[in-house]
Amino acid sequence: MSQLNAPSSPEFEGVRAVAVANVYFNGGVVSHTVYLPTGARKTLGVIFPGSYEFTTNVAERLEITAGECEVTLPGAGSSKFKAGTAFDVGAGVTFQIQSSEIAQYVCSYF
Repeated sequence: MSQLNAPSSPEFEGVRAVAVANVYFNGGVVSHTVYLPTGARKTLGVIFPGSYEFTTNVAERLEITAGECEVTLPGAGSSKFKAGTAFDVGAGVTFQIQSSEIAQYVCSYF
């Protein structure tokens, strides 16, 4: 798992936003979906303090835009990611995210 540079101030123009939130773990993780003019889908989310496990359907890049979290991927151990960093997760992968503070992210799907 490698740390990638993430945009310091992600803003998206001309998007179509879905007003209904994606709520996971009884509100522990909440996101909203936006579609870019190109048709690409992203989610903008908040991770509240706790430990969560996700399984991807497609490859994803998670860009941490505020706060910090620890991510554990199979075979890669755990790494901390703070605002301004990102990580990639392959399709069909189960991974864990833990945070002791509120963290925010942008997820891109490939």
